[in-house]
Parts: sequence; C-alpha cells; structure tokens
Amino acid sequence: MMENKTIRKLNHDGRISEYTLEEYKRIVKEFHGSLAPGLLIGGFMVDMALKNLPSGEFFDAISETKTCLPDAIQLLTPCTFGNGWLRVMNFSRFAISIYEKKGGNGIRVYVDSSRIENWPEVKNWFFKLKSKKEQNYQLLINQITDAGAGLCCMKKVKIKPDLLNQASHGSRIANCTSCGEAFKIKESPLCPACLGDNPYVE
Repeated sequence: MMENKTIRKLNHDGRISEYTLEEYKRIVKEFHGSLAPGLLIGGFMVDMALKNLPSGEFFDAISETKTCLPDAIQLLTPCTFGNGWLRVMNFSRFAISIYEKKGGNGIRVYVDSSRIENWPEVKNWFFKLKSKKEQNYQLLINQITDAGAGLCCMKKVKIKPDLLNQASHGSRIANCTSCGEAFKIKESPLCPACLGDNPYVE
C-alpha cells in the first residue's frame, strides 16, 4: 500500500518529553516488549498534557483504558501503579488526565476520531477495521509519528474531590478474619480475595 504523501507532515517538534522520538521508541520497546502503536500515541498524549500544566507541581494521573496508556504515563511521569499516583478507570476510551494532587485541576487528552480521518492506516488500527495481520505496521508507525499530537484534542478538567488523595485513605492494615493474611482494611474484616475476588483455583 502506497503512503499518501500529501498527509506526511510532522505535527510536533520531534521530541516526546525529554526524549527524541528514536529514544522514546527504544525505551518503549525495552519497557513494553514492542513498539506498540497505542504506546507511541500515548507518548504524544502525555507530552501534550505536561506541556500545558504548570511546572513545579505534583501531579496524579488517570488512564481511561487499561491498554498501552498506563505504560506511557509510567514512562514519562513519576506517576506509577506502585506509588499510587496512577489510577486506571477502564472506560475503554483512549484518554488520559494529568492533574494536580490537591486541587484536582488538570488536562485531559484524548484521541479525536475526526482527526484520524487524515491518517487512513491509523483509522484502520484505531477502529479495528483491519485485523492486526492485515495492517501495514510500518505505515501505521510512520503515520502516528508524522501526526503526533495532531491526532489528539485537549481540554481543562477538574477531578471530583472524592477521587483526590485516595492513596492515603483506608490505610489501616489488619489480618483478614478468613485467610489470616494482612491487607488494607476499609469496611469488611475480610480481604477482597476472601470476599470473592480471588483469581486462584482452590
């Protein structure tokens, strides 16, 4: 499939955060296992949000999908699952929000479906119009690289107060009255596994 040369223009400064595009692609491969298209777009999304937030603040992040975007956030910000600054709210929307911890003011970035129209292989991938085997992977990566943040839209958001600083809530540790293992207790004296979320076959 020939690439449409009329749409090949870089919509970014050739960098994602502190990295060149090639450096970012390399760390994506090392961290994620492959240069996933969603993680490449995610880099542009995180970069876009960070460039529109005040410097010197402490931020938390939300990913609205469990696929690819959490890794982009963890690669480019201090927000990780481990420190509790990254939350996944799996709405199956390709969007992120990065917001200041105390007040909840932030930036939401999402892929704009109408902008994808100019990038046919991105459209095929994003809307799953072709199977993975049928997609032209190199063309897809080229189009994402050229489009950059031009695939996305951004808006200011304010996070609901009850979602702020949740990492510090419910921090009392107790032993489960069923299995005896220590866990972070909120209401029930039973840990989530004993309440029915146990993924293991007994």
